[in-house]
Amino acid sequence: MAISVSTPITGVNMVEIILHHYENSPFGQAMRLALGLKGIAWKSVLQPDIAPKPKLSALTGGYERIPVLQIGSDIYCDTAIIVDTLEAHKPEPSLYPDPLGFAGRLIALWSGSSWFMPAVGTALGTDPTIVSEEFWEDRAKRFGMDRQKFLPAVPHLVGQFSAGAALVAEALEDGRDFVSGSQPGHADIMLYMNIRFVGFAGRKPADFGNKVAAWYERVDALGYGEFEEWTGAQAIAHAQENEPAGQHVVAEGFGFAAGDIVAVKTETPDPAAVSGTLVGLDDRKIVIAREDDRAGQVHVHFPRLGQILMPA
Repeated sequence: MAISVSTPITGVNMVEIILHHYENSPFGQAMRLALGLKGIAWKSVLQPDIAPKPKLSALTGGYERIPVLQIGSDIYCDTAIIVDTLEAHKPEPSLYPDPLGFAGRLIALWSGSSWFMPAVGTALGTDPTIVSEEFWEDRAKRFGMDRQKFLPAVPHLVGQFSAGAALVAEALEDGRDFVSGSQPGHADIMLYMNIRFVGFAGRKPADFGNKVAAWYERVDALGYGEFEEWTGAQAIAHAQENEPAGQHVVAEGFGFAAGDIVAVKTETPDPAAVSGTLVGLDDRKIVIAREDDRAGQVHVHFPRLGQILMPA
């Protein structure tokens, strides 16, 4: 099922698809697999795993979560808007194959929200020394993961992760190749990212059953497709060389109008807010225009779900 978004990938210059990520980011891993599943050639820009991320902020206006997708001077923050954009750019193979179809989005949402923090607890909490003090300080500020409060909850989180993995195993009991059906989809790559993440604690896919292990290998085999390493400076220069694409509409009934000066922030403790001029709004997305000294004019896209839109 292709998702209709008004983002044609064309421009005056050759417009590249760029993923800003870092190697151990679970959500970055999921989007690398999405690019591989669709066979989309892309540029890889590695960003730091803790703030500040000045070369990313030049594009986003302050949003520093990973991953971020860049297409010319259009910047897509959060995996929800990234998958919509990839699906619109190349509808086949779909991230929502039959028979599950777009219902797979709900499984992906569960894996990236309710089941994600149990994965974090399992991956990092069982041996908190595997990450640096700076990492813990960063996550406390931006995600509310205060180590003194987080670590006592780890046994509960480990149990919750195992309970979720049991659901994945049961979904595969009927012999299907993928949770989505005979073909992999958004649901599979988001479930996979959590199973992979707990590998930091020594957990293996086979720990959750042979069918999970076999499914994991099939998803892993998707790979990342064809990509080339770029620098953050190259990505900024590429944005400056292009103009935002697509026509957007601010829908009525949301209390905002085109041209309003607004700010967007996530529904988390993260204090970062991106400010700009509202150019697009509906039930699925928020689009704001902003100007940066280095990147020039950019459009920053957010999913509607999970973001707070407010007057700046």
